[in-house]
Amino acid sequence: MAKVVTMGETMLRLSTPNNEKFIQADEFDATYAGGEANVAVSLANYGHDVQFVTAVPDNPIGECAVAALRKYNVGTKYIARSGKRLGIYFLETGSAMRASNVVYDRADSSIATATPDEFNFDEIFEGVDWFHFTGITPAISDSAITLTEAALKAAKAHGVTVSVDLNFRKKLWSSEKAQKVMTELMQYVDVCIGNEEDAEKVLGFKPGKTDVTSGELELAGYVDIFNQMADKFGFKYIVSSLRESISASNNGWSACIMDGKTREFYHSRKYSITPIVDRVGGGDSFAGGLICGLLDGKDMKSALEFAVAASALKHTIPGDFNLVTRAEVDNLAGGDGSGRVQR
Repeated sequence: MAKVVTMGETMLRLSTPNNEKFIQADEFDATYAGGEANVAVSLANYGHDVQFVTAVPDNPIGECAVAALRKYNVGTKYIARSGKRLGIYFLETGSAMRASNVVYDRADSSIATATPDEFNFDEIFEGVDWFHFTGITPAISDSAITLTEAALKAAKAHGVTVSVDLNFRKKLWSSEKAQKVMTELMQYVDVCIGNEEDAEKVLGFKPGKTDVTSGELELAGYVDIFNQMADKFGFKYIVSSLRESISASNNGWSACIMDGKTREFYHSRKYSITPIVDRVGGGDSFAGGLICGLLDGKDMKSALEFAVAASALKHTIPGDFNLVTRAEVDNLAGGDGSGRVQR
């Protein structure tokens, strides 16, 4: 069982029921979520020892967010109580040709105002095998940039493997600022996860012929961009999920990976996910599956297949957290996608 740390924001998620638009909704379904929190839940669910680092307000809503993580065996002893509010995001789940929509209410949240002196990073990373963060955290605020860099420096000082999910969020920051900040942080990263938009908006790499909105993918473009990323940053692995968006309810889902040293490239099996129950958190479930596979000692191909299967299953589960078991993921990765009742 490996020791893993993830760091980022945990938020209150308020989603409209039954695919309603915001203007229709008289009530919201309340759950808790957040990119790195979602990864933590996945890894804890697979049996790894996971600690989540964040800050929440010292009030009942903050404690509810902490309790939601504890429920799924995520360690919470390094969560600071500071700041004035828990971030919120509102989700309107789309259907068919109507896209989902997210509205953020997270300005000046606890993690956005947190400072490095609230966390003992030497203690946090002692004996840890893996640290994961996303591009969402430094996008929250300038203070969060400083916090992320402090965590990364401590992780590398302790010899911890570091992964990032680039996760560009245009509602949080511009591509220009993302590139300026994230390019500097890549010196600490071993495993880089993203998609075609992330690579372009966050790191400035433009893939070849790829149009995710038309459902067309040109793998040669990914080989080219992965080679460029390996040349510039020296990543151990470069990974991209491949989402073919036929509609909000119907996606093709696969992924590709490259060994940054040997330049071996592999494209996974593709899943047709329809109907999609909830795609939010799908990328985080992919990252969690990949990290789990690599920590388990799988080769990169097997780790990628585990990650793609895990994420495909997440699309069938309401809420951000992926709650499937290892056995369920292995079963799908092994070729059983029948959905037959297990008796």
